[in-house]
Amino acid sequence: MASASTPGQSPQPTHANPHRQQRKQHASGARPDLPAFVDWPAFPFEGDIRLKSLQDPVGAEPPRRGDRQEQCAACHTPDSAYLWTDERWRLKSPPAPSGLPVVVILEPRAHLDLGDLSTMHAAELGVLTVRLERAIRSLESVAQVHVNRWGDGTAHLQQWFLARPKGYLQLRGPFMTMWDEILPPVEEHEWRMNLEYIAAWLADD
Repeated sequence: MASASTPGQSPQPTHANPHRQQRKQHASGARPDLPAFVDWPAFPFEGDIRLKSLQDPVGAEPPRRGDRQEQCAACHTPDSAYLWTDERWRLKSPPAPSGLPVVVILEPRAHLDLGDLSTMHAAELGVLTVRLERAIRSLESVAQVHVNRWGDGTAHLQQWFLARPKGYLQLRGPFMTMWDEILPPVEEHEWRMNLEYIAAWLADD
């Protein structure tokens, strides 16, 4: 048998997708029409679930919110509505607490999407992403931070930071945005304290 230090035939690498394998295994179970993730512990629903039919593709994509700068809500929102601002970036939160201890949104001050960022903006986005992740993760109630950007909503770039509360392992993974709307809102006092802490962290250069 060949080893790492012995010449010989190398084992063939496997490129199998574990989720696809799970799906094949799942296909022989009780619900063959559903993907494997419906049985993951993090999936927030149970019971009788049915798949929607996939709609036919459209000929032209609809415009996104704020495609025209004069109609962009972010461009017309004053700094006073944001938690933190600087020359080129602004940070805000949703208007009320949700199920997660922290949800904040980073936006460029200029009307730019991700692919429109200059080299300077792109470098600053990387630095701010790391600083925000560290700030949020340093909260005692937070275990991990998810960083997301969805391109189908607004044309003005929004990078979302969502904090998973410590100890809640069922919230791990891609369904945490669903759990954010399912869980009861955190206490408003705690929510405000968390946001003030994050704003102070960013302000401390």
